[in-house]
Amino acid sequence: MTSVKERPPALFAGASRRWVRLLPWGVAFVLCVALLPTTIQVLTADYGLHGGLASALAVAQAAPLLLAVVRPLLAWYVIFAADVSGALALLAVDFEERLLWPFPPMEIVGYVGLCLALGLRERRRTLLLVWLATAGANVGLEFAVPAGSSSKGMLLTILSGVALLLAGALRERSEAQRRLVEQETISEAERDRRTLLEERTRIARELHDVVAHHMSVITVQADTAAYRLEVPPDVQEELTSIAATARESLGEMRRLLGVLRSEETHGELAPQPGLTQIGRLVEAMVRAGMPVEFAPCDAEVPEAVGLSAYRIVQEALANVVRHAPGAPTHVSVSQDGERLTVLVVNDPPPELPAGPLEVGGTGHGLVGMRERVRLVGGTIDVGPLPDGGFRIAARLPLTEEDFT
Repeated sequence: MTSVKERPPALFAGASRRWVRLLPWGVAFVLCVALLPTTIQVLTADYGLHGGLASALAVAQAAPLLLAVVRPLLAWYVIFAADVSGALALLAVDFEERLLWPFPPMEIVGYVGLCLALGLRERRRTLLLVWLATAGANVGLEFAVPAGSSSKGMLLTILSGVALLLAGALRERSEAQRRLVEQETISEAERDRRTLLEERTRIARELHDVVAHHMSVITVQADTAAYRLEVPPDVQEELTSIAATARESLGEMRRLLGVLRSEETHGELAPQPGLTQIGRLVEAMVRAGMPVEFAPCDAEVPEAVGLSAYRIVQEALANVVRHAPGAPTHVSVSQDGERLTVLVVNDPPPELPAGPLEVGGTGHGLVGMRERVRLVGGTIDVGPLPDGGFRIAARLPLTEEDFT
């Protein structure tokens, strides 16, 4: 089965505005409609060429301009051959010395327009070959200048070279800008992806510490049960098996998640923060001069949920310091049935900062918040307020069955 060659796009086909996409077709249509009858009239009336031959040359020189919108190089082959043939045909007739030869004015106009289309589509090498062919044809025709006539062949060589140069430079500049935009888009997407992966790694390390703590407790309790309690031998054997399994699981987990720590990152020596540490975090912000009000919650929550709540509040307060320094901020943590609601709302800053303050953060902003909430199966709503403030509201499930 043979494949059909894909039709090349028209000039400016990728433009966002419709009138820009239609511009090459409009220019080509105007040139074709204007040059076709003009060429016939000039070649017959002024140069004295036979009407049939003049009509054939006019069609070959003007009609391919419509093709140049899609395939300018193919159109150049036709028009170049027609122009050279027309110049040779004019050698057989007598015309006034004031008239241009080898290329009449309408042929020069059409050829320059064609060169603009070529410069917008073809590569440098092709454009150079086109210009060399044009210059070569003009040099060759110089040896056949009619007696008593002055050749103006260099005019077409100069004008076509300028048109090819300008259009080629415009095309290369447009391609460079397009590549730059594509590279910026790729770089932005890669930065977002890297940020998400870094935050997931950070969360995994913290959860590793949480799980490792629980597994260590299980191991210690199982190993010391025989010394703390009076247990039958079969129960002691079961506890020993539980301790061995816990140690094995802990070792496997550490080997599996060890790759998440860089060489500079060491294990946490203290328990990960939770709900009880949010109050200390707020107090530190208040001592630093940040007006923060806090409504605490004494609910018993899973350690992963408490850690997520703490990090959300921590990052939210850091964002207030960066983007709205001095803004009154309200932090509340409340339990609503099987959900823990974390709410951080800041008012507009007293004075708009000249730019965001580069204060060291603890994570990756909203990306990290969303990833933590997704990890525990909760929901988060963030966005600006009508008065110029900002609101972050997260709802985290309190039952482990919802951690999906």
